[in-house]
This record gives sequence, structure tokens and C-alpha cells, in this order.
Amino acid sequence: MSTNNLSKETETRLLNFFNNTIEPETLAKTIRQLNHIVALGVLRKHETLQNEIINVENGFFWLNELAEILNPYLDLE
Repeated sequence: MSTNNLSKETETRLLNFFNNTIEPETLAKTIRQLNHIVALGVLRKHETLQNEIINVENGFFWLNELAEILNPYLDLE
């Protein structure tokens, strides 16, 4: 995994977005719903498209990771 340093402006804009725009629980729920819809759409449209399977899996994984950071759901017992 690579690490990228964000500029101060980018950090400020991200903080403002996450602190003022939407509740973390709502954003996490929206990410999960969108992630599910996109994955289903891709799989239904291109069931045999093997070249993009890894990209879809990675995108699905990282969006779920973001949702978990915003609102831990899968870690709850």
C-alpha cells in the first residue's frame, strides 16, 4: 500500500466536508448502498469480463473500508 501526503488545503476541505456536510452514519450507509448497486450492475452487465474483476473487487473492498471507518458496522458483535 502506498501513502500519499495530502496538502493542507485538501485536508481542510476534507475535514469541512466530513464535519459539516453529512453525518458519518448516513455517509457510511450511502457508501454501502452505492457499493452494492455498482457491484451488482457490473457483475450483471459483464459477468465474464475477467480483466476488470480485480478492479471491481479492490473498489468494493476500499469503499467498504471507508464505510467502516466512518461508521463501524461489521466489527460490532
